[in-house]
Amino acid sequence: MNTLIVSTFTCTFEVFEKFVADFHEKEGHKYVKEYELIKVNDCKSHLILKVTDLEGFGAATSSPEMKEWDKANGYEDSVYALELIK
Repeated sequence: MNTLIVSTFTCTFEVFEKFVADFHEKEGHKYVKEYELIKVNDCKSHLILKVTDLEGFGAATSSPEMKEWDKANGYEDSVYALELIK
């Protein structure tokens, strides 16, 4: 499923970018075939993902460690399912 996550955070974009890359390397690659992270500004991004296991991805991003990181970094998101229009 193609997914868009619009995120805001209080850390810098570079810190968030590293967090996303580390998550993908350690866990996310199990659920996400590919992703593209786009910087909107220093505290906002658009993350486009090709999710292969939505249930697994949801569980991984809802772990206590992830929730702790979210709280510590003022992370909030809106998640959208994307559909190709021809």
